[in-house]
Amino acid sequence: MRLLRFFLWVFPAGLMVLGAGAVSGQEYPARPIRFVTTGIGGSTDFAARNVAQGLTESVGWQIVVENRPTGFIANEFVAKAPPDGYVLLVNTDGMWIGPLLQKANYDPVLDFIPISLMSRSVNVLVVHPSLPVKSVKELIALAKAKPGELNYGAGAIGASTHIASELFKYMAGVNIVFVPFKSSGPSVIALIRGELQLMFATTGAITPHIKSGRVRALAVSTLEPSALAPGLPTIGASGLPGYQSASTAGAFAPAKTPATIINRLHQEISRVLNRPEVKERFFNGGVEVVDASPEQAAAAIKSEMARLGRMIKDAGIRVE
Repeated sequence: MRLLRFFLWVFPAGLMVLGAGAVSGQEYPARPIRFVTTGIGGSTDFAARNVAQGLTESVGWQIVVENRPTGFIANEFVAKAPPDGYVLLVNTDGMWIGPLLQKANYDPVLDFIPISLMSRSVNVLVVHPSLPVKSVKELIALAKAKPGELNYGAGAIGASTHIASELFKYMAGVNIVFVPFKSSGPSVIALIRGELQLMFATTGAITPHIKSGRVRALAVSTLEPSALAPGLPTIGASGLPGYQSASTAGAFAPAKTPATIINRLHQEISRVLNRPEVKERFFNGGVEVVDASPEQAAAAIKSEMARLGRMIKDAGIRVE
C-alpha cells in the first residue's frame, strides 16, 4: 500500500516536471535573441541581418545583431555563452578553418552545434588578359612549364580567396607565388593593372571587371555551375577533377544547447531562407542561399576540416 501511495504521488509530480519542460520549449524565445557576428558590412553581417529581419517578419522574434571585430573574438564569446539559445553565432567557414591555421581558444566541433548553413559565396578563377590561357587546363600547363614565375593575390591568410588559391596549387601540383594584400580590394586592382597574373575573387567583387574585359574568367570554384557566374564551367569539370571551394556562412549555438531549441531555430531560419524575396536579396548581394539541416551542416564541416586540414598541413600554411 505504501508503495502504491508512493507511485500515486510521484507520477503526477513527474508529469508536472515534463509539462513544465514542454511549455518552456514551446515558449522559446521568451526574450530577444542575439546574433553575434563579425564586422559591419561583411558577408556574415549581411546574412545575419537579413535572416534576423526575416525572423522578425515571419514569427515576430526580436533579434539583436552584435558585431565583433574580425578574428576569433565572436567565436570565443559565443563558445562560452550559456547554452539556452539566446546567444548565437553567425559566421563563415573561417570559424572552423581558422583553428587549422593558428591557435584558437575554442574547438569548432566540440564547442558548437550547427543550426544551419545559410549562404555561400562563390569564387571565380580569373587571369589578366595578357596571360596566354583561356582554360583551367591551359593555366595548369603554363604554371607547370614556368614554376614560380606566375603569381596570385589574395587578402588575409585563411580568407576564402587565399584557401581557394592554395587548394588549386595543391591539387594541380603547381608552384604559383602568393602575393599577400591587406584585403581583396587592392589585389583586384593589382590584377587589373597587370601586377598579378591570376587570382580567385568573389563574384560580387570581380563580375563588373569580367564584363568590362579587364580580366578574363576561366571557371567557378564550386562543384556545380553557379547562376552567380552564368556561362562559366566549374574548375572540376574543366581541368582539375574534384576541386571545390567556397565561403559558407552559417548559424551556430553553444554546445549543449537543447535539441528542441536547435530544431526550432533551424525550422524558422529555413522558412526565412526559402522565401523568394530573401533568395533574391541574397542573390543580389552576390551570394547563394544554402539551407542545410544541423546534421548536414555538422557532417559538411567535419568533412571540410579533414579535407582542407590535409592541404594546410602539407603546404605548411600558418598564421604567425
